[in-house]
Amino acid sequence: MAAPVATQRAVRNVVFVDGVRTPFGKAGPKGIYAETRADDLVVKVIRELLRRHPELPPERVDEVAIAATTQIGDQGLTIGRTAALLAGLPKSVPGYAVDRMCAGAMTAVTTAASGIAFGAYDVVIAGGVEHMGRHPMGEGVDPNPRFLADRLVDTSALVMGQTAENLHDRFPGITKERADAYAVASQDKYEAAVKAGKIGPEFVTVATRSAEKGWGLATADEPPRPGTTVANLAGLKTPFRPHGRVTAGNAAGLNDGATGCLLADEETANELGLPVGMRLVGYSFAGVEPEVMGVGPVPATEKALKRAGLTIDDIGLFEINEAFAVQVLAFLDHFGIAEDDPRVNQWGGAIATGHPLASSGVRLMTQLSRQFAERPDVRYGITTMCIGIGMGGTVIWENPHFEGGDK
Repeated sequence: MAAPVATQRAVRNVVFVDGVRTPFGKAGPKGIYAETRADDLVVKVIRELLRRHPELPPERVDEVAIAATTQIGDQGLTIGRTAALLAGLPKSVPGYAVDRMCAGAMTAVTTAASGIAFGAYDVVIAGGVEHMGRHPMGEGVDPNPRFLADRLVDTSALVMGQTAENLHDRFPGITKERADAYAVASQDKYEAAVKAGKIGPEFVTVATRSAEKGWGLATADEPPRPGTTVANLAGLKTPFRPHGRVTAGNAAGLNDGATGCLLADEETANELGLPVGMRLVGYSFAGVEPEVMGVGPVPATEKALKRAGLTIDDIGLFEINEAFAVQVLAFLDHFGIAEDDPRVNQWGGAIATGHPLASSGVRLMTQLSRQFAERPDVRYGITTMCIGIGMGGTVIWENPHFEGGDK
C-alpha cells in the first residue's frame, strides 16, 4: 500500500492584531518594580490583551511564546507556559520560552508567526520580559573559556557598552557630539509623543508594592529624562572607557518591563472580528563580529529587504531600537538616511523609554502598528534591533490601511 501523500498548504498571511506593554521601570532597589515579580508582569500583559479583545475566546489561543534573556528565578521555568497558567488561560494552551538576548520578543514573534504561516497555529500570544533589577544580564552564565583562549572573540564582545565604544572606533565620523544630539532628540520626541497622547494607550497599569513606599500604581514610563540638553550630556562619565564616548545619556538604561502582542492568521482574525494592525512581509536575522554587535541591523535589514523584493526607499516608517545612539547612527549613515528624518523613531526610542532587553521587540512593533493606523500614505515599515554576541534582526511589515502614496 502506497504511503499517503501529505497535502501541501499555501503559506498563510500573518497579522499583528494588537500589542500592549507595562510601563517600563528603572532597574534597581528604587525602581517601580523592585518588589514585583517578572512573571507577574507577563501575566498583566496577557490578561490585558484578552480584556481588550473579548471577541477572542481564550481557548482559541494556540500558543504563548515569551522571551527572557536571563532565564532564571521568576524569569525561568518555561515562562511562556507558567505565565499562561497564571493568567488564567485554559490548561490546554501550551507555552514556551525564548532567548535571543535583546531580540527575544522579536524572535518570539517571528517564530510564532512562522508557525501561523505554516498552519500549526491560528492565534498566538508573543512577547517578552526583563527584570534587570532582579536579574542583571549575565547572571549565572558561564562563558566557555575557549571564547578568549582561542581568540574567537575579543574580551569587549561580552560587555555591550564596550561594543558601542568599538563601534565609535569603527565609524569615527559618529562622534560623541552626534550621539548626544541624537539622544536629546529621542528624549524630546518621546516627551512630545506623551503630551500628544501617542504613547500611553498601549500601557497596562501595574499595581506595585514596596516596603519603603507601600502600594502604588505604575502608569507611566520611569526612565525618560525630559528637558535633557546636549550640555547636560557633555559632562557625563564614560564608564566603558576612559575618555570614551558612550554614556548613560546616549544609551538605553537598565530597565524592567514586559510586552505582549496577539498574532493571527488573517482569515482567523477576520472570522473572530479581530482588528488587523499590520501584515508580516518578512524577516531576517544576521550575524556580525560580536565586538561591534551594534552594526547588526544593517546586514539583517539588507537581507530582509532582498528577500522581500524591496529596497530601503520603499520603507516609510522605521522603528529602530536605541540600545546606543551610535548603533542607530551607524544604521542611518549606512543607508543614507538623515538622523532627523521624520520616518525614524518619530515617537522617540529606547534612550528615552528604556530597554528591558527581551521585551523591546514588541514595543517597536506596537508603536509601528499604531503609527500605521495614522498613516494610510505609508505602505511598509520595519522594526529592527541589534543583538548581543554579534547579531541583528529586522522585521518588515505592511500597513493594512494603506490607501496609496509613495511608500
